[in-house]
Amino acid sequence: MTHALQSAHTDHSPAPRFGFGESFTDHMVVMRWTEGQGWGKGEVLPYGDFPMNPAMVGLHYGQVVFEGIKSHRQPDGSIGTFRPDAHARRFQNSARRMAMPVLPEDLFLWAVDELVARDGGRLPEGPNLSLYLRPVMFASEVSLALRPAREYTFVLIAFVTGGFFSDQPDPISVLVSRDVSRAAPGGTGQAKCAGNYAGAFTVQQEAAAVGCQQVVWLDPVERRWIEEMGGMNLFFVRGSGPTAELVTPPLTDTLLPGITRDSLMVLAEEEGLRVTEERTAVDQWQAECESGRITETLACGTAAVVTPVGFVRDGAGSWSIGDGSPGPVSLRLRAALVGAQRGTAPDRHGWVRPSSPRHR
Repeated sequence: MTHALQSAHTDHSPAPRFGFGESFTDHMVVMRWTEGQGWGKGEVLPYGDFPMNPAMVGLHYGQVVFEGIKSHRQPDGSIGTFRPDAHARRFQNSARRMAMPVLPEDLFLWAVDELVARDGGRLPEGPNLSLYLRPVMFASEVSLALRPAREYTFVLIAFVTGGFFSDQPDPISVLVSRDVSRAAPGGTGQAKCAGNYAGAFTVQQEAAAVGCQQVVWLDPVERRWIEEMGGMNLFFVRGSGPTAELVTPPLTDTLLPGITRDSLMVLAEEEGLRVTEERTAVDQWQAECESGRITETLACGTAAVVTPVGFVRDGAGSWSIGDGSPGPVSLRLRAALVGAQRGTAPDRHGWVRPSSPRHR
């Protein structure tokens, strides 16, 4: 099962293409929580399989939460992890929503530091490569009682990856989902839990069948207001040049509060863009694209970074955004974000947590 990686390249040959979630590193961090004792001591173990009892609570009742974090090679050769503290806090919020124990932020960051120190040296040189960290916590108690589990396991694994869609900011096509909702008011839409993703797979398959890479989700009540795209947040650019405005749907309990979304809002204001949170209806999106008021649409997330949206399919209709190519605001924001992540721009916000990989 383990996909061991070769040592980091020292020559200048092109970096290999790494598919998302395929090239796992050599270690994992494991911690366990039990009722009455709390969190035990974390261990760094060889990456490998777990024994699993078929009556494990997480397998039946879905008490599973996770995160996605990226580490990048810095100009001095070290590895820096982007905003792990923010991911730790979102991980805590997801756990609370699913009636799971909260992993203290210091333990979360310890796990990140340990794994990056052990396996960061497996990250090859390459402007589009990163070390993707996947923390996951699941209910590991053996019981089928309908109650929160009394034992949980936290695991942190990592893999080397290139771009989620491609290694370049190539525009993608999206399908608007009119009939299926990703989340419901009062539900788990604001939590990063496993069930939110499984329920989206059928519509993702429908999108692929009509040549689209992702799904745009609408609000679950009126099925009119744009919320997010797949596992990513959305932004719209109105206007162009110095008067361009960046608009994003406001957060609700049916929307995942993206760390990349938050980062882009800060960076956009530093770039001189006006940033607003405003509801946008899907019909309004089409009309404003066709009139030229909306000049760009972009998706963002840990895996997707900043990805332009070039074409939209909605039922029997469809439309292009601008001329379908990456717009200047999307490219500017992508460059600002990548600069912050990779240390080629000043770290004004203390977003990058440094780590020195241990070469073994």
